[in-house]
Amino acid sequence: MSVEAPHRILPGRVVRLRGGALALRIERRPFLVGCALVVLLLAVAVIGVGTGDYPLSPAEVIETLLGGGDRSSSFIVETLRLPRVLCALLVGAALGLAGALFQSLTRNPLGSPEVVGFTWGSAAGAVLVITVIGANSGAAVSGGAVAGGLLSAVLVVGLAWRHGIQGYRLILVGIGIGLVMRAGTDYMLTRARFEDAITAAVWITGSLNGRSWEQVRPLALALVVLVPVALALGRTLRALELGDDAARALGAPVERGRLALIVIAVALTAVATAAAGPIAFVALAAPQLARRLTRASGPGLIPAMLMGALLLEASDCAAQRIWPAQQLPVGIVTGAIGGCYLAWLLASEWRGRRTA
Repeated sequence: MSVEAPHRILPGRVVRLRGGALALRIERRPFLVGCALVVLLLAVAVIGVGTGDYPLSPAEVIETLLGGGDRSSSFIVETLRLPRVLCALLVGAALGLAGALFQSLTRNPLGSPEVVGFTWGSAAGAVLVITVIGANSGAAVSGGAVAGGLLSAVLVVGLAWRHGIQGYRLILVGIGIGLVMRAGTDYMLTRARFEDAITAAVWITGSLNGRSWEQVRPLALALVVLVPVALALGRTLRALELGDDAARALGAPVERGRLALIVIAVALTAVATAAAGPIAFVALAAPQLARRLTRASGPGLIPAMLMGALLLEASDCAAQRIWPAQQLPVGIVTGAIGGCYLAWLLASEWRGRRTA
């Protein structure tokens, strides 16, 4: 005798496309939060483009972007400032998406690329190129960062694999590998020439200063490839959040899907780190803030991307305005904000367990 489970009515509105062949469920609150984040993102981006030694009003920025500005404004906006803002938005979106993937895979709010160790693997690869090989070009440093991130991922997954990958093992092994990579980075800095050590130290702080179209184009191209794949795997990720047994019962490819999601998250982290250095805490905070705002079940990949882009661009605007005479690297601002957020997160988790 089998008992049929009652049907659960999912919230939201179903939109059917292509004559009903494709259905999309849109929840009201996440949709409204996403629209609000887009509006804030555009506003902060306009402020960021107008910030600098030669300030521009929002009206002037919008007029220039629409092709109506004078020659000097066009040069300042399109050549000097727009690449920096776009780089911040793309890096923040990549880190927010990578953080959402890791936190859903590990089912832990502390699961993020910097905690798992992939960010420091990318940093070690870039520092190796700068201090040991002696190559300071953007392409060489970016290649080293991507290679270091992929190598750290191979080490973490290989050591954490035991009849599959469990979230807590991935985090613990990742913390260990991250510490090893950071120790190796510090060792290379102490043995490097003074000029190379200064260049590497500035890079590992995480900065958007001097970013140009040379960093924006490959980053945008990588996201055009990686983001659709991550969104396509969202259904598998949602099933994995229910646990391996439930995911298998739903027909999800558990280990293959988990491995594919890890590869995508590592690639997102590596390309973001290659473009701007290891930006701290954006991947940790963005998914949690987005989830608290949307109050939606599931990984919430798109809100995490929008929140990550907003956090990084807002932090970069703050970094430019705190001391206008000498711009701070954005990694210092995100590190300060992220440290406060992490302390609050740990305190709230501890209070929650005491009252449970």
